[in-house]
Amino acid sequence: MRAPGSRAVLCALAAVASLCTGAPGAEARPLGEIRERGALTACANPNALPHASNRPEEPGFQIEIARALAAKMGLKLAIDWIVPRMRASTVDCDILLDTIVSKDIDYRGLRLSVPYQLSGVSLGIAPGQQPVQKFSDIPPDTRIGVMVNSLASVMIGKNGARTVPFAFEDEMVIATARGEVYACASSPASIGYYNLRNPQARLTLVHAEDHEPELRWPLAIGMRRADDALVAAIDAALLQLLDDGTIAGIYAKYGVEHRRPPKPAG
Repeated sequence: MRAPGSRAVLCALAAVASLCTGAPGAEARPLGEIRERGALTACANPNALPHASNRPEEPGFQIEIARALAAKMGLKLAIDWIVPRMRASTVDCDILLDTIVSKDIDYRGLRLSVPYQLSGVSLGIAPGQQPVQKFSDIPPDTRIGVMVNSLASVMIGKNGARTVPFAFEDEMVIATARGEVYACASSPASIGYYNLRNPQARLTLVHAEDHEPELRWPLAIGMRRADDALVAAIDAALLQLLDDGTIAGIYAKYGVEHRRPPKPAG
């Protein structure tokens, strides 16, 4: 049976582009208007654990972080459910969590919060296998699960490993746990969540992305039509949640390590 999570990762870059679509020329939604409504609205996928779900007993870390953020701002959280995340531009949400921060993305009016998490493409090593620390350390002819047509598949394949393509991260992680491949190139959130739910068949999580800048990126909150006051309010609330351990605690509930991005120099 397929685990429900990880599809949000596949759409992350496309979701950024989707949020930007239509942004030029749109009037900013000021903080005052949001406070008048009494609610901050987030876009989320209803079936993308550990990221988000419409299940009250397990809403996902995106929903829990957004809820804590709204509460810190004295607001309620409203959710626009979208499938897939690429459809974010079709609804009227204010924010989208886990927006990738990259100099290669044209945000076209989308504004970003301070980064709150480091993510990317890690290695999940099958149970009982000796782990490597870098993608370049993978021995030639070793079977590695990769997302189809991904940058990680290209980088791993050029070193001589045998890439095995998958359409979904959750299926790739399960195949690794069964020993069908030596390892998988997956988001650390997917590996951590699988390990939490399957302690008898844990994968070894290796942050191989730390050695490959192209496969490592910060995550922030993307804000549509935000004015300066809204950006400042979200940044202030987010920093408080980072400093008091709230965000780290939310991630831990889903088996995900919180890796806080370093503060910008200066």
